[in-house]
Amino acid sequence: MFLNFPNFNLYSSPLLLLIIQGLIFAVLLFRRYRKKGHLADLLLAVLLVITAYHRTSYTIGFMGWYDTFRNTKINYYLISLTVAVGPLIYFYVKSLVEPHFKFKPIHFWHFLPAFLNVIYCIVVYIHDVQQPGFYDTQNGEWYLWLNMEKLPPFFSGAEYTSRILYFAFTIQLFARYKQKIEQFFSNTYKVELNWIRNFLAVYIFLMLFGYLLDGIGLFVELRWIDNWWLHFFTAISLVYLGFKAYMTDLTKLYEIRFNFSSDQLVEESNEKDFSNEMRMVKQFFDAHQPYLNPEITLPQLAKELKMGTNELSQTINSGFGMNFNDFINQYRVEEIKSRITDPSNQHLSLLGIAYECGFNSKATFNRVFKKFTQISPSEYLKSQKGEAS
Repeated sequence: MFLNFPNFNLYSSPLLLLIIQGLIFAVLLFRRYRKKGHLADLLLAVLLVITAYHRTSYTIGFMGWYDTFRNTKINYYLISLTVAVGPLIYFYVKSLVEPHFKFKPIHFWHFLPAFLNVIYCIVVYIHDVQQPGFYDTQNGEWYLWLNMEKLPPFFSGAEYTSRILYFAFTIQLFARYKQKIEQFFSNTYKVELNWIRNFLAVYIFLMLFGYLLDGIGLFVELRWIDNWWLHFFTAISLVYLGFKAYMTDLTKLYEIRFNFSSDQLVEESNEKDFSNEMRMVKQFFDAHQPYLNPEITLPQLAKELKMGTNELSQTINSGFGMNFNDFINQYRVEEIKSRITDPSNQHLSLLGIAYECGFNSKATFNRVFKKFTQISPSEYLKSQKGEAS
């Protein structure tokens, strides 16, 4: 198929260009880490480099490397670091949702399988390079025997297990964080949390797509070209992840400090009567409407109420029976319902009214409104117009 190297064609050119762009973003993230010291930037930069590095054999293959250099030894240098991808994803998300997190020497144990694989590959190379005729063929004795015959099922099993386990840990970590953050913020940070969600979605898609191809390969022998789409999607993901990570402002995530456990507060307040605190909160909300501020937080509200943050959290969780996010949004929904029927707001769109009532995104507004009214905002508006006529 290929007669010389480099052969820039429909298969090799997109991979090469996208991978180079992905590596550029990795460099930018590393430079930002050196400047600002955010561990997340360093972890993602390493993850992008490894993801790009794993595309090497296919990229140069489509460029004609293996056809031009029949006895190439490049396979010995293309060491799989797949078992490091899961831990890197986990620690990247952990460094975002736990800004105080510090990478310690003990955490290197998570990367032990990757280090052992590097050592194994070095041993294979040292053995093969000493065998007669090593430079007359592409792959040496142990490489053919171990890497292509005996150990592929073991390597695949280790990679599958590692990825699935670390993805499960990461999703669990993110789910706990989302639940926890709703105890502190009236509008969960849309851009930042969406970024983490999209980041996980991209790698889960690539993992499942790769497993699909592996499953098909059990029944049909796939050619190199049949796997091109996986590497193309991965290369696109490199650029997307690098660009979004570099451009997304994660300052708010880095500044968050959870000083107490909301679950613990609920347990501690089960026996307490919050009637007085609830009355004070209701009076304050009726008089000052703090829910109209889209950036209102639990500590900020506690300060305005001249209450302790823990005390306010206990009042909302145990007294009103909901988390801070739902408590604030319930008031916002009621305010919207009130303003919809006000003739002075006829010049405003439904979304415009929602923004004035403290929501900061259309998706959040629609989801929250339906949660508290059981119908969508547009359906509610139609019902009100129907009653008026």
